[in-house]
Amino acid sequence: MKSKILIVDDSGLARRLIRKILEELGHEVEEVSDGAQALERYVLNHHDVIVLDLLMHGMYGVEVLRKFKELNPDLPVIVATADIQRTTREQVREAGAVALLNKPVTKEQLAEVLSVVLAGGTVWN
Repeated sequence: MKSKILIVDDSGLARRLIRKILEELGHEVEEVSDGAQALERYVLNHHDVIVLDLLMHGMYGVEVLRKFKELNPDLPVIVATADIQRTTREQVREAGAVALLNKPVTKEQLAEVLSVVLAGGTVWN
C-alpha cells in the first residue's frame, strides 16, 4: 500500500537514510528539517504517516507531536530517535505516538512498524 509519508529530522543524513528505505518500500516521501516546516507541509499535503525525530532546532519533537495530534488526533506519528531513555519512551507514548524506533533505523524495523501502523495499529514493546 503506497502512502504519503513525511520525515521530520534536522539531520540530513538521517532524512536521506529513512527516505531511501521508505522509497524502496514503495511510499511517496517528503522531508523537512524542523517542526514548523513539518506542520506547514502536513496542513498542505495531509500525509498518511509522520516519522518524527525528537531533538531538533526550534520546537522539540514532543511539542511537534502534540501539535500534529491537535490537527488530526488519528494521524499516525512514528518517533525515530537516538534517545533510549524510558522516560522519553513514556513521554512520546502519552503524547500520542504510535511507535518509537531507535536510530539508526533499519529497513526491516521500519517495514514492520509501517505495516502495523498503516493497518491502524500501534507498536509498543
